Amino acid sequence: MQVNTTYSPTIKAIKEAVATLKGVAIETPLFKNYIYSEKFKANIFLKREDLQQVRSYKIRGAYNKISSITEEQRRNGIVCASAGNHAQGVAFACKKLKIHGTIVMPAPTPKQKVEQVRMFGGDYVDIELSGDTFDDAYKFAKHVCDTLGKTFVHPFDDEKIIEGQATVGLEMINQSKETIDYVFVPVGGGGLASGLSSVFKLLSPSTKIIGVEPEGAPSMKTSISANRNVRLEKIDKFIDGAAVQQVGNLTFDICKENLHDMITVPEGKVCQTILDLYNREAIVVEPAGALTITALDFFADEIKGKNVVCVISGSNNDITRTAEIKERALLYGKLKHYFIIRFPQRAGALKEFVIDVLGENDDITYFEYSKKTSKENAPAVVGIELVKSEDLAPLIARMKTLNFYGEYLNDKPNLFEFLV
Repeated sequence: MQVNTTYSPTIKAIKEAVATLKGVAIETPLFKNYIYSEKFKANIFLKREDLQQVRSYKIRGAYNKISSITEEQRRNGIVCASAGNHAQGVAFACKKLKIHGTIVMPAPTPKQKVEQVRMFGGDYVDIELSGDTFDDAYKFAKHVCDTLGKTFVHPFDDEKIIEGQATVGLEMINQSKETIDYVFVPVGGGGLASGLSSVFKLLSPSTKIIGVEPEGAPSMKTSISANRNVRLEKIDKFIDGAAVQQVGNLTFDICKENLHDMITVPEGKVCQTILDLYNREAIVVEPAGALTITALDFFADEIKGKNVVCVISGSNNDITRTAEIKERALLYGKLKHYFIIRFPQRAGALKEFVIDVLGENDDITYFEYSKKTSKENAPAVVGIELVKSEDLAPLIARMKTLNFYGEYLNDKPNLFEFLV
């Protein structure tokens, strides 16, 4: 297929990036995962970019870019905008190259990522928190650049960034003893997908590259479907490492030509993957790092018997998010349900609910009740965790039969968002 972009990374440029990154970015392992291989009846390999010293692949592009700027630009300093992983790569590069950097991060960025940036950058970086999304932080960072004459280090839409990320793909080809049939790659702004897919287009064109985005932030999928770079009005910021309102112009042009498919996966299903990886494999990943494995279920028939690589892009997960991750996983699996329960104003009503309404293995995990009136029935908000999703219908039937049922809240987002 003829590539219509004005830019596409060359093997020469990517090999130059490899040389630049020597001693900075490690060659991460390509491991066969036996649990997923057995589950999907395929050879499933994990490209472990979570094992980089900044715990994500972002060090590759950031260091490659910053190494390329002029002496005058080094003296003036650099600025970047990032939800976290690019910021850590930039901070590491600033300290190693002794260049001052201003790093702008969205205000909701997990504290763990902010602290990591401070640790990697030391005295060579200043951190500014601005706006609610990457796009807000990006606007502020560009303003700082324009005002102070500093160099902007884009997290994805830059040739040197793309060439640095492309080294992931070159490593994979060199490490694999067999032809790789499929590569699943996470997509935020598209830098990794652009670089990696360009390498495979040149060296292994039969490999199918599948881009994976969060369902709540489908900027690349929407753009490819529309055949233009679309800016989304609203996104779900939960998978912060892959939640952007608009992908890059360079990355869009490359991805629309190179990707075999572009899919989205539900955030709740990603959360279950995070828990599975930790519980079964002792692998800690951030939400964006779990995107590719989550996508395998949607390609189960297609990948059977094939050689498949999933890029695990990062492991910068804040432990304080664990409760929310578990909650989202349970909700997606239809194992956690919230109700308004109307309790009769008489002694023993709660006991009756526990004994006669709840199933043997049902568990109350949330209960909020306040009697404010003398009405016959007083409402309580109750969260119930089930062992099997099919237990929901009988539970609701018992509530209605015994006159406890008030309202089901899971499908009422305006009420539900206050609980989760």
